[in-house]
Amino acid sequence: MKVSVIMGSASDKPVGDKVIKVLEEFGVENELRVISAHRTPYVAKEFAENAEEKGTEVIVAIAGKAAHLAGVLAGISPLPVIGVPAKSSTMDGLDSLLSVVQMPKGVPVATVAIDGGENAGLLAVQILSVKYPELREKFKAYKVRMAEETIKSDEELNQK
Repeated sequence: MKVSVIMGSASDKPVGDKVIKVLEEFGVENELRVISAHRTPYVAKEFAENAEEKGTEVIVAIAGKAAHLAGVLAGISPLPVIGVPAKSSTMDGLDSLLSVVQMPKGVPVATVAIDGGENAGLLAVQILSVKYPELREKFKAYKVRMAEETIKSDEELNQK
């Protein structure tokens, strides 16, 4: 099982690192690359055409500003693509969010929040868990831990 995390720019690395951290916590093989839909379109095309053959099962695409990376990859690859709009210098990332979420019919991109690297990683794990039962069990355990932590926080807050 492998997730390819593709960033439009090296400046997206803090968000990419959040995705990678989640994937590694679940034991999912991953790669982190910089491929620009605009500066290296032929590299993007080659990646999207060959990702499945090279073992990728889910693509996470992080981009800001015009944020066309997720749509370009989804337009070429048959693999699920999760788009992560990155906060840019313009409009606090709203421009990126709108670019990622407004895909034409037939080119689906699952979209998470602006800079939502953690949720992108978790969604990739959930997608993979359909095929890999061991991941499904790890994800169920994660949900239990998250609930327990929330209950503990609530109890601590109410004790004061």
